[in-house]
Amino acid sequence: MDSELSIVVPVFNEAGNIEKLCSELIPVLERLHVEWEVIFCDDGSDDATWKIIDLLHKNDERIKGIRFSRNFGHQYALFAGMQHASGRAVITMDGDLQHPPELLPKMLERWRAGDKIVHTVRVYNNKQGIFKRVTSSVYYRLFTFLSGVKMESGMADFRLLDRQVLDELLKFKEEGLFLRGIVHWVGFQSSKLNFQCGERFSGEGKYSLKKMLKLAWTGITSFSLVPLRVSIIIGVLTSLLAFSEMLYAIYAKLFTDTAVPGWASGVAVVSFLFGILFIMLGVLGEYLGRVLIESRSRPRFLISESIGIRQD
Repeated sequence: MDSELSIVVPVFNEAGNIEKLCSELIPVLERLHVEWEVIFCDDGSDDATWKIIDLLHKNDERIKGIRFSRNFGHQYALFAGMQHASGRAVITMDGDLQHPPELLPKMLERWRAGDKIVHTVRVYNNKQGIFKRVTSSVYYRLFTFLSGVKMESGMADFRLLDRQVLDELLKFKEEGLFLRGIVHWVGFQSSKLNFQCGERFSGEGKYSLKKMLKLAWTGITSFSLVPLRVSIIIGVLTSLLAFSEMLYAIYAKLFTDTAVPGWASGVAVVSFLFGILFIMLGVLGEYLGRVLIESRSRPRFLISESIGIRQD
C-alpha cells in the first residue's frame, strides 16, 4: 500500500547511527498519524549497516532498504531512494542525526498548506568552523552567479518534495547529479525552514574536503557553461598578448637597432601562455568527459539487493 509520507535516508558505513536515528524518528512519525515508510539506501557500506537495516525491517516492515553493489556516491543514493519512494510527500535526510527529526511536523504542515518543496537551511553556530562557513557562503554565491539558480549558504539535502515535483525530478537522466541545484531549478511553490545542525551521534563525517570539492565542481559544471566561455575570453586575451609580442619582436628586428629581448623573457611568455592553454584544455576536457559519459548510457548505479521494496 502506498504511503502518505516517505523518508529517504542515504547511508554509508553508518552502523553506529541507524538504530539511534530510528529510535528518534519513529516516535515523531507516529505522532503525525499518517501512513509512512522509511527507506534506507546503503551506498556500498563495508560495515554492519546492511545487517542492521535488515534487523530493523524484521521488527517493523515500514522500514525498508536498498543496497548498492558498491559505493556510487551520496547523490545517487538519494536518487535511488527517491525512485522507490511511494509517498505523496517525500522527505530526504542524512543518517547521522545532524538533520533533526523534530522538524518533520513543520515540514509536513508547510506541505499541507500548499508548498510543493520545503527547503531547510542550516543555521551555523560556533561549533561549525569558520572555514566551512566561509567556503559554503563563497561557493553558493559563486554557484548562483554562474548558473542563475539562486541558492543560499546552508542549503542541505534535508527537504520535503511533493509527489508532483518528485515525478519531474525522476525524469532527469543526466550524469553528475547535483540535486540541490536541480531542486531549485525546477521551481514550484516552496518555502524554507531554518534548523540547528545536530551533533553526529557516532562515527566520522563522510564528506572529506576532496569529496566536497568534487561535489562543488560537479554542481558548477552541471549548471553552467560559464567556465567554457571564460576559457574562450582568456584564450583571446592571451593570443592577443602573444601576437603583440611577436609584432614587437619583428618591429625591433627590422626598424630599430634595439636587440630583441633574450631567451629569459621569451621563455617566461611561452610558459605563461602554455599554462593558460593547459588550463583551458582541462576545462574543455571536463565537459567532453561529461559528453562521453552521457553517450555511454551506463546505469548511474546498481542495486544488489533490497528489503521490503515493491518491485514493479
